[in-house]
Amino acid sequence: MNEAVAAIVFDRVGKTFDDGRVKAVDDVSLRVAASEFLAIVGGSGSGKTTLLRLANRLLDTDAGQVSIAGADVQTADPITLRRSIGCVFQNGALFPHMTVAENIGITPKLLEWPLHEIAVRVDELLKLVRLEPDQYRDRYPHALSGGQQQRIGVARALAAKPTIVLMDEPFGALDPLTRDALGDDYRRLHESLALTTVMITHDMTEAMLLADRIAVMQAGRLIGTGTPHELAASRDPYIRELLNTPRKQAARLQALLPGGSA
Repeated sequence: MNEAVAAIVFDRVGKTFDDGRVKAVDDVSLRVAASEFLAIVGGSGSGKTTLLRLANRLLDTDAGQVSIAGADVQTADPITLRRSIGCVFQNGALFPHMTVAENIGITPKLLEWPLHEIAVRVDELLKLVRLEPDQYRDRYPHALSGGQQQRIGVARALAAKPTIVLMDEPFGALDPLTRDALGDDYRRLHESLALTTVMITHDMTEAMLLADRIAVMQAGRLIGTGTPHELAASRDPYIRELLNTPRKQAARLQALLPGGSA
């Protein structure tokens, strides 16, 4: 992680809905370093997904400023901005009428890459996410498992060679084995490609295992940031509860498994 360079900066950012009556994001300041893997955790309605959408202007701020590589996102064309940032959504969010190759190649196509370069990039990315190009490039999403669809979603996010990837509950709908494997695979891609990743998750265990640093949101506010060790020093009851959840789960599992103690 490069602490000296900020890839994304949220500076006193606010976002309201329902004519200002609902504060979805309330005066949030957060710096994401280049090459950092940041997880944002919090319950439903905490504002974490809204904050993520402010980074690529799927939503615009009502207050404060969001900067990408030092430039205010409000000065950027939103379509150009979104095409420069990789996004991975829950359930893959693939276009059902497009083949795997067409799904992965959609952003390079919109950027008017030569067709042969797109084809090479598609095969390169399929190999990168551990799918054999000859077997998968011509398939449609309905013929893929959930884990395969999510791998295609990751490949599509990386197609135009972004340096920033935003992920919204990317592994939440997968079975535990697939979720664990795909999380580990993405972490390796994050490191090997020197990506800056911001991942939304409600799962503290996932955040602790994958991220360099964790940001905790509650009721639209950022209430703590740091490594698990740093967050353990917090006196905030919600943060302490989040950190205790993996411990409680581990203790219950230990008691249930052979050789465990009640």
